[in-house]
Amino acid sequence: MLLQTVTPVSVLGTTVAFALFLSVTAHLAARNVLGDVDPRRALYVGPLPAIIGVVGGAFSVSEALLVPAALLVDGAMFAWSYDQPRRVVVGMTLIHAVITTLLGIVLLGIAVLLAARPA
Repeated sequence: MLLQTVTPVSVLGTTVAFALFLSVTAHLAARNVLGDVDPRRALYVGPLPAIIGVVGGAFSVSEALLVPAALLVDGAMFAWSYDQPRRVVVGMTLIHAVITTLLGIVLLGIAVLLAARPA
């Protein structure tokens, strides 16, 4: 059995990678709803939901609490970053959740296939 040590650097790296992934998918969602938007605005959306996910996972918080909290913060960050009406923000948040889920499944599937390939 391979035993891995959790270090502050590994937690920080995971959080930053997750925040960048969420920022990219937030930009895709914003472009889907608003059209041509500044990609730098999406950089504000990703970090807080990523921190909620990593910290909640580290403390074994129930997904029933973690997912709604992350979605609420995600919506608040969309509202703050893009300054849109509530209805538009809800749409962007839902599309962001769908894009993030689908892209995450595809990337996980690719990783599993690559890990299972013969040597």
